[in-house]
Amino acid sequence: MSTDVRDHDLIDRAEEQGDGQAPAAGTAPAHDAPADDAPGGRAGAADALTARVAAVRSALDAAQQHLDPRTVARARTDLDAAEARLAVGVDRTVVALVGGTGSGKSSLFNAISGLEFADVGALRPTTEVAAACVWGGDAEVLLDFLDVAPTRRIRRESVLDADRERALAGMVLLDLPDHDSVALGHARQVDRLLPLVDLLVWVVDPQKYADHLLHERYLRALVDRQESMLVLVNQADTIPADAVEKVRADVAALLAADGLDRVPVLATSALAHTGIAEVRRALAEAVARPSAAARTAGAELDAMAARLAPALGRAPEPDPEETARLAADLTRASGADAVAGAIRTALAAPRGGALARPEPPAAATVAAVRDRWTTRVGEGLPTRWRAAVDAAVPDVAALRSLTAEAAAGVPLPAGRSTRGTRALVLAGILALVGIALAVAAAGAGQILLGLGALAGLGAAGALVVRARGLREQDAAEEAERYVAESHRRAVEVVEDHLVRPTEEALEPHRALTRALGR
Repeated sequence: MSTDVRDHDLIDRAEEQGDGQAPAAGTAPAHDAPADDAPGGRAGAADALTARVAAVRSALDAAQQHLDPRTVARARTDLDAAEARLAVGVDRTVVALVGGTGSGKSSLFNAISGLEFADVGALRPTTEVAAACVWGGDAEVLLDFLDVAPTRRIRRESVLDADRERALAGMVLLDLPDHDSVALGHARQVDRLLPLVDLLVWVVDPQKYADHLLHERYLRALVDRQESMLVLVNQADTIPADAVEKVRADVAALLAADGLDRVPVLATSALAHTGIAEVRRALAEAVARPSAAARTAGAELDAMAARLAPALGRAPEPDPEETARLAADLTRASGADAVAGAIRTALAAPRGGALARPEPPAAATVAAVRDRWTTRVGEGLPTRWRAAVDAAVPDVAALRSLTAEAAAGVPLPAGRSTRGTRALVLAGILALVGIALAVAAAGAGQILLGLGALAGLGAAGALVVRARGLREQDAAEEAERYVAESHRRAVEVVEDHLVRPTEEALEPHRALTRALGR
């Protein structure tokens, strides 16, 4: 059981009194709101990672038949590892005080927490095993994972200063054993915990800050983690006030020589509470960032995505223009142009003509269309996914039958032009009227009747010419309409029997790709 401190009467003296120092360059501003309230904060990151793992596992289940069994097994192992890490909790920020013998880590631990919990004394080394202080709720699973003994745990909860501690809610502060201790087990504890920590707070004293072991074994090896490090020159009260800045600058220069030029350096004193408020501001900044566990879990998922990439390849995006081109090929293969020519001839004739149905498309042309489709789709896909697409679309015989059925369903126009027929009927009537007038004019000798007869016969002749033009115009329109409808039905064949089955076959691929964030 961890020690649970409630309604504690120890108020953080640094926050109450202030230390009168301006923040050093590179230190973080104070955060008044808890990190969990910030958009994309620790709780949001945990939820997003949990949802991502679930999505990847579901998509992997759907796609496994198209993947190598060994690839699937490795991915499941990776997912299990990520879930195990998430189970520990990624909504906590782990901060570790690390330093050599006599640097004053435990005193700083007490000063930061406002509790007298860590062991402080003249006998060295004082800290035998790691101690932990937790801000904001239970963290037993995480502390078990960190291997912090139950008797070395305490919860920082007090109604007296809850508002002051809000910015650190979610933090776990560790007091680690001395890294340079003569007890080899201490160094091993430090080495095991360092990779699991979000913020490494290195505590050095004014006399031993240039220690070779510290720089050679630890600091120089952590160049890639300097954004998550802080160095405290502790026991500043033991040196003259005018020398504090010189020592701090000297430590910063040594760090820069190690490649750690972006690590903030603060002067502190646990005894005088110098710099403690600045330290707490830096800790609040660390709490506001996603935890190392969240970053690690995300990195593990990214690594899994990279390992799965060769087994996925890249599925092509839908291409409406390619669909139209394939449909045009099937339309031509179905003889739509020949039927359209027959329509123009038949409808333009005075008496019309018979129209024949199109012949089934040539098998070679249909095979070429199918091959062009599967080749384009499979260009970026591994063998198993190409096989899935090939199995999903109809074979050549089935696609030929579907194409022929679609072409046969296109309605043929009537064998004669309606407008041309009407014009010819009217021309006949006018011709009859003209003949009748001509006969009457010859019998009666009336000039006007003769003129009317000539006009009627002339109009009839003009209507005959007009009828021919209307027949030809109607024939052309019907031929175009037939080709357009044939193409539309061919597009339906391509979409229903090539595009849609392919998309259905590749949906597990796309779902897994989306879940992996690729």
